[in-house]
Amino acid sequence: MTRRSIYSILVALLCCAMPVFAAEGAPAVPEAAVEQHEAEHDAGHAAAAHGEGADAHAAEGGHHALPLNATPLHSSLPISNSILMVWLAVGIIILFCRAATKKMSLIPTGFQNFAEWAVESLYDFLSGLMGKHLTLRTFWFFGTVFFFILVNNYMGLIPGVGTVGWKDEHGHMIAPWLRGANADINMTAAMAFSFAGLWFYWALTENSVKQFFAHIFAPKGSFAGAMLAVMVPVFLFVGVLEVISIMIRPVALTFRLFGNIYGGEQTLESLMALVPKSIAFLPALPFYFMELLVGFVQALVFTLLCAIFLKLICDHGDHDHDHAEEGHH
Repeated sequence: MTRRSIYSILVALLCCAMPVFAAEGAPAVPEAAVEQHEAEHDAGHAAAAHGEGADAHAAEGGHHALPLNATPLHSSLPISNSILMVWLAVGIIILFCRAATKKMSLIPTGFQNFAEWAVESLYDFLSGLMGKHLTLRTFWFFGTVFFFILVNNYMGLIPGVGTVGWKDEHGHMIAPWLRGANADINMTAAMAFSFAGLWFYWALTENSVKQFFAHIFAPKGSFAGAMLAVMVPVFLFVGVLEVISIMIRPVALTFRLFGNIYGGEQTLESLMALVPKSIAFLPALPFYFMELLVGFVQALVFTLLCAIFLKLICDHGDHDHDHAEEGHH
């Protein structure tokens, strides 16, 4: 990678961060962030009036809790602190890819060796699950999603993310400058529903419209006569349940990833608030290493579930197809 390329990427990242540091001297608090903070503060007082647990505790002067929603950084542009984090993560992935492919060689070393090992390991893992044909066709999506989620999960654990930002005159946090991307439900929903769209496209093109609906509603097995008359309504009812299940899966993917990452970051902040600031890192340190494992597991689980959903809806019992391909290769 040339110096010009590195400078171009760094300048692009700096431009992405400009909304945060656009003020003279110390960065000013965006009006949108203040409005959101006041709304959450009022909601906290309302919860306190009704004695509702965590919100009541926060309203009564308890520790800073990670807001449920990402904080807008501009009143007119749709930019939040989680979007800024996404741009930084994408920049890091681009820099890594450029470094890994700078000097390609038949005997890989350094970044190229690590990148090939990581990509080939994930590819072989998905091939064992979906078969070579589906993996070859869809790996661009699954590989991108896995590494994107993994990098964002780990970037959300960098000290200062979610805890450094604008404060009021009493030293209470108004809004963090950066927020873990997967701790924003908009990000996890975008990935889950993007997969849902591709899921239907791949399912229809791998089978056909007729086979797609037959896979869901048609009786499985050989039936005739009275037994067929009995089984048809049964499988129609099962098909309706399957359609409901298909509609729920993107929602489940969204909340599973968001809940695990948001809950982990919330737990770390709560533990740090139990002791004085000078030793705040100590209670959270064991859980910090656990969150490193959780970050990897959640990236793998999201990718694995998407792959299983795709395999199930594309599976028409033709196992000989993959075996024939494997024998051919």
